[in-house]
Amino acid sequence: MRISFLCHSILRLASIVLGCCLLLASCRSYEQMEVVNMRCEYSAEPVAIDGEQVRFTWVYQLNDALSGFTQRSVEVRVAESEQALSDVAQCVAASGRVRTSRPYVVLPTDGLKAESRYCWQVRVYNNLGREILCSPVAWFSTAKLHDHKWQGRWITDSYDKNYQPAPMFRKRFMAKGDIASARLYISAAGYYDAKINGKRVSDDWLNPAFTHYDKRNLYLVHDVTELVREGANVITTTLGNGFYNEYTGMSVWDYEDARWRNRPRMICELQIEYKDGGKDVVASDASWRTATGEVLGNVIYAGDIIDARCEVEGWDDAQVDDSSFAAAVECAAPSSLLVAQQMPPIRASETVEPTAMKQISDREYVFTFAENMAGVCTLNVRGEAGTRIEMEHGELLKADSTVEMGNIAIYAEKVGDASFQQDVFILKGDTLEEFTPRFHYNGFQYVTVRADKPIELSRNSLKAHFLHTDVESVGDFRSSNEMMNKLWRAVRRSYLSNLYGIPTDCPHREKNGWTADAHVSIDIALTNYDAILAYEKWIDDFIDNQRADGSISGIIPSAGWGYDDWIGPVWDAAMFIIPNALYNYYGDKRAIEKIYPVAERYLQYLAQRENEEGTVTYGIGDWCYYKTQTPTDFTTTCFYYYDNLLMARFAELLGSDSSKYETKAIVLRELINNKYLDRTTGIYSIGKITAQALPLALGIAPEEMEKLVAARLNEAVVSGGYICDFGLLGSKYALRMLVKYGYVETAYRLATQTRRPSWGNWIENGFTTPLETWAIRDNFADSSANHVFFGDIAAWMQSDLAGINYDESQPGFENIIIRPHFPEEMEWAEASFKSVRGVISSAWHRSRSRSHNRIILEVTIPVNTTATIYTDGIYRVQGNGKPLRFVVNARAVKSKYNI
Repeated sequence: MRISFLCHSILRLASIVLGCCLLLASCRSYEQMEVVNMRCEYSAEPVAIDGEQVRFTWVYQLNDALSGFTQRSVEVRVAESEQALSDVAQCVAASGRVRTSRPYVVLPTDGLKAESRYCWQVRVYNNLGREILCSPVAWFSTAKLHDHKWQGRWITDSYDKNYQPAPMFRKRFMAKGDIASARLYISAAGYYDAKINGKRVSDDWLNPAFTHYDKRNLYLVHDVTELVREGANVITTTLGNGFYNEYTGMSVWDYEDARWRNRPRMICELQIEYKDGGKDVVASDASWRTATGEVLGNVIYAGDIIDARCEVEGWDDAQVDDSSFAAAVECAAPSSLLVAQQMPPIRASETVEPTAMKQISDREYVFTFAENMAGVCTLNVRGEAGTRIEMEHGELLKADSTVEMGNIAIYAEKVGDASFQQDVFILKGDTLEEFTPRFHYNGFQYVTVRADKPIELSRNSLKAHFLHTDVESVGDFRSSNEMMNKLWRAVRRSYLSNLYGIPTDCPHREKNGWTADAHVSIDIALTNYDAILAYEKWIDDFIDNQRADGSISGIIPSAGWGYDDWIGPVWDAAMFIIPNALYNYYGDKRAIEKIYPVAERYLQYLAQRENEEGTVTYGIGDWCYYKTQTPTDFTTTCFYYYDNLLMARFAELLGSDSSKYETKAIVLRELINNKYLDRTTGIYSIGKITAQALPLALGIAPEEMEKLVAARLNEAVVSGGYICDFGLLGSKYALRMLVKYGYVETAYRLATQTRRPSWGNWIENGFTTPLETWAIRDNFADSSANHVFFGDIAAWMQSDLAGINYDESQPGFENIIIRPHFPEEMEWAEASFKSVRGVISSAWHRSRSRSHNRIILEVTIPVNTTATIYTDGIYRVQGNGKPLRFVVNARAVKSKYNI
């Protein structure tokens, strides 16, 4: 017994020593870890928090090669000062210790005050409740929280909505010395261009974002501390029409008849805080002065008309007496809801010079830029006073090197002085003048500058600004196939060209938020850009768009156009697919919570539209197909099933009853398989590419039939000559389903095909953004050269070639799926993705050894995540942010599919 007791004591002592060593090692490991990328509402140090809840997120980073870490419990504290964070009793909000592995905490804003600045901090605890890590301090500011009353009033001028010159407003004010901070809260119905003492309040364009103006308006907050000076100051604004007051009716989208249409108006407050604790507020009201000046007109589909001779001298000079100008008119708010814009504003990500200029005559010049884009141009020109200069923007050149407008101007007509994608500048004369339009944007690669009198221009006379909603780039891809690299860059460029407060179809002809264009492009968006706030804003637009009967329009926002049956449920599915994608990529349910009641009403609406088979069949489907049209009754029924499937998931996530949606999905699945599937051959509907890919992608095909259905998909591609004989649905799902079921080589040949119709054919023909159709049509119908909806191939490169994927069962990249594929003709591929949990990377290359089947795979998995890696085996790893290397037998990977 003594020996036993002695052994037991030694073992116990050893375990204590081991435990202490492990604890010390653990403590040392935490010393090498830090909290980074701290964000509030997915923004770094935001200044306009304005909601009932606020979300806090962060990322862990290890600074050496120690093993990984799993978060067990955390606490977020919010206080008015950094010192107060150390004492929870002094904090204005605190989560308490939350047991979660997610670096994500939501707090109510009840304890926060409007127009206030707060700091916050994350504290991390181990299983024993001991604090092991404390983050740096980050900051955020609230805006008009809890419907805090505005001191400003909505103002406009005395003209009606048909008066074309842009309204301008002006307010002089005095500021004391020792200014601590100055913030401008501002909104407009239409767009505002605001300055203080002649300097713009930000580098943003086209603020605020487009909404249903009679339902919801957005305001922004600008830090203008550096612009306000001691003594006399002046704040000035010019308002543009945007989609609020499209007075021409030059396009077919009915914005000229919008129920909200009116003369542009604005509201603002300039809040100045002094170091001595004092505060001044300069608020919009009837004391402001108004005039019109050099902006004689502006149309979102046409351009700005600027006459420099009409400039109001001294308008931006605080010393100029403005008592002779008319008083502003206080007016009604456009809507009852004025909320802070959380999504990033539109900014210029590039300012580029032309690559060439051709002089047609001494009155006409054509400028060429390297790539297609969306934005505006700045022209520097000298000429005789009164010279009229027109600047026309297009995507194509004619044989004679002049700009072709036919492919994008098909739905627009000249109205008065407004011509499609054309700015007009009238010179003051006698000096070098600079013109930049502020109230519209174009889609273009070529610009014609023509004048009614001789002018002399050089290649340096024009520069272009590439504008888009300023989402952060988070994805990257490169490979041994340069054509694919060019295509990937082209798709990204097109995506940005079509993000202007809403995801659009094209940046010129329509500028509309087409719903299907957005849902087939959602993986492009979220694998490449941190776009959650942009899409959450668009979900608000869905809410405002829905009619009392539950229907929505095919374009959102809409002035009333697009509720017709010809559009239909395949397009409407965006209300399910996009919130679902946001949840998969971010692990955040807010979009689902917002859309849920809208989706409920919509499915009730569809139930009332059902035929005798219990489905709906109206609308369009595989839009912009090449030759083969997949029947729309089939595609519509498939998406009606998918709507219910996703709605059942939403219900479960929100703790609601999902049974009726699950039941309906089962019934529709049985209907589709009984009506459209030949169980002997595995052929769905017409048996072509989209018809075979769609049931596999949406989970409709019976499990025992999946391989046979996939084999028929492969045969459809091969027998068709590896060309893109499909429309937007096929472009989304064909490549993904081919790879999923083992037809990697077929997918690669389809993806790299250069014979028309194909993605590669665009690149071979010099296009720098994807087309709306597989080829520019002779009659130019639907022939935009900057449409993103065929571009999911770019996201496919990242997810299926490089292999970075979310795990739907553990969303928000809590567990990461790495599943690369190795087409025989590819030598290497690599991608990275900055997820909400940190940077993920996957890179592979073929070994330089004699065996072409040997692949070297290197992956990086972030701290506080796990990964499942599928190659020639299945590997499960815990992330530590350091590279992991695998040697893969490519032949073994291929053999797993038994093909």
